[in-house]
Amino acid sequence: VDKPPVRRVAIFGGTHGNELSGVFLVKHWQENGAEIQRTGMEVKPFLTNPRAVKKCTRYIDCDLNRVFDTDNLGSTVVEDIPYEVRRAQEINHIFGPKGSDDAYDLIFDLHNTTSNMGGSLILENSRDDFTIQMFHYIKNALAPERCPVLLIEHPSLKYATTRSVAKHPVGKYEK
Repeated sequence: VDKPPVRRVAIFGGTHGNELSGVFLVKHWQENGAEIQRTGMEVKPFLTNPRAVKKCTRYIDCDLNRVFDTDNLGSTVVEDIPYEVRRAQEINHIFGPKGSDDAYDLIFDLHNTTSNMGGSLILENSRDDFTIQMFHYIKNALAPERCPVLLIEHPSLKYATTRSVAKHPVGKYEK
């Protein structure tokens, strides 16, 4: 199947404000993005949860990585709306809207983990040929280092992660 080329990529850091690897990378690339820029492609580093990053806490009101569902993205902005729900709406406006042709092609959401799994990639859709081929490329480029791919696909779940706004969502975890 002929698919359009990937033209717009976002790199998210700070979805969880206490996971600092992505925060440091995003801030570095915001200051000097030459190493991530490619001809014919827009690459945007983005700090997703700046208030939680400032406090070095996972989140302020609720987990940002769980509120990108239809109900939260479509809710009316009122004064007492949780900070992360409001932030999800802003992110969806900038990089989406989720599920639309206008959404960013690819979002890399950078995380840390305390488990001893090393670097790993998260795949949400086993039928996403582009992402599968990209993961194959990444794994080959990192060899002989291990880079497990975790498939979190479930037939009845719709993912409410920050990266789910993109046509091709990618989670990246580092120990």
